[in-house]
Amino acid sequence: MSADLRPHLKGALRPNFQWGYATAAAQTEGAWNIDGKGESIWDKLGHTPGKIKDSSTADDAVRSYDLYKEDVALMKSYGARAYRFSLAWSRVIPLGGKDDPINPQGIQYYNNLINELLANGITPFVTLFHWDIPQALEDRYGGMLNLEKYMPDFLRYARVCFEAFGDRVKRWITYNEPGVYSLAGYAAGVHAPGRSSNRELNEEGDSSTEPFIVSHTEIVSHAHCVKMYREEFKPTQKGTIMITLHGNYSEPWDANDPLDVEAAERAREFEIAWFADPIYKTGDYPASMRAQLGDRLPRFTEEESKLVLGSSDFYGMNSYTTFYVKHRTTPPELTDHLGNVEKLDTNSKGESRGPESDTYWLRTCPWGHRKLLNWIWRRYHVPIFMTENGTTAKGEHVPPPPTEEVLHDTHRIEFFNGYLNALATAVKEDGVDIRSYFVWTFTDNWEWAAGYTDRFGVTWIDFDSPEKKRYPKRSATVVRELFEHLIAKE
Repeated sequence: MSADLRPHLKGALRPNFQWGYATAAAQTEGAWNIDGKGESIWDKLGHTPGKIKDSSTADDAVRSYDLYKEDVALMKSYGARAYRFSLAWSRVIPLGGKDDPINPQGIQYYNNLINELLANGITPFVTLFHWDIPQALEDRYGGMLNLEKYMPDFLRYARVCFEAFGDRVKRWITYNEPGVYSLAGYAAGVHAPGRSSNRELNEEGDSSTEPFIVSHTEIVSHAHCVKMYREEFKPTQKGTIMITLHGNYSEPWDANDPLDVEAAERAREFEIAWFADPIYKTGDYPASMRAQLGDRLPRFTEEESKLVLGSSDFYGMNSYTTFYVKHRTTPPELTDHLGNVEKLDTNSKGESRGPESDTYWLRTCPWGHRKLLNWIWRRYHVPIFMTENGTTAKGEHVPPPPTEEVLHDTHRIEFFNGYLNALATAVKEDGVDIRSYFVWTFTDNWEWAAGYTDRFGVTWIDFDSPEKKRYPKRSATVVRELFEHLIAKE
């Protein structure tokens, strides 16, 4: 299978369109306790029996800490213009706090990586927080459950990063998917720090309140961080700063039922507008959330509301799939965070949302992707940076070396053909302003609580080999061919 190069979309994307690969420190670096790095909440969870699907840890992950030069060379061979990666807070400041010592070896590693990328013509996009708060801060005061104590620690960490790397890094992201961090970590309790109302799974937590408290902390601290960057660093460093939000598209189960149409919109508000409305639209949470959650949803002070609104230069967007959404006739449960809806794989006509991947929730749905891009553009009218999009594929868990069939990853190729053409169509035909696209992800990696059971990479990894041997998949070439066709020449 090859790239689906549609003649009418040739040159649809701007000449300076940024595309490349996205990763997270906790999933790729390894070296979890090497060169002064402190423990993160994911290090702790990974070492807690029964918490990771395959009982694995990210102690070595894919060793990108040691192999960054080889990885940058491979990325360059894939044609990438940009690389989005996160900094491990506990590698930079092992104990995390505002008065805790900085780790010079951590600073040096990220300096080396940034310099290697720039030397190879690859633009770094740097995420400050990708779910891995230092364990010491969780132990001291409950992490993001305590905004007052957390804020100075996060702002000091951000300041250290701006000072150390901002002369070369011009694309900053404060938080990655704050909603997933709070929902998976504090509502479902399956991600670090592992809190929920489910006492069979978690010893502590309250799924009805904590996800909203933590998300409020993320939004407010994000806004303060952006204010600091804009006032103290932007005038000399000339960079941009944004937040990256998650969100899959919700399509009515029955498009002719007003209740399902309303439920789909409510689902989009609970998932996406929860963060995007305060930051890009109103300075406050959506009315649909307040109506259901009442005082369980925190309130912004007048000062916070002003600070939050407009606190992101662009719309950072992570999205993977689409769901059919049906309204529920029963009152919402206290632990509901979806907007009292049912999410389904088929609609009222029996039509599927798309082909299955190797991940239960993820199906290929390019038409939903185009609809979502349009929904975000119409609602917020802020230029969009696609910061994550990708898929797993069935049949990739094979003994090394991988077969030719595995490396010619047809399912993933079909996914990228569909989604990238949908993105280009949204730009050319719908007028949506989209400025980047980052594939999730560069190599197969440690996929959080799924361990090594989810392979999202365009590079197959032999996890059993000491060097985590890399094998390029065909999809890496197809993505390059697609962008060579879709991006206009200077």
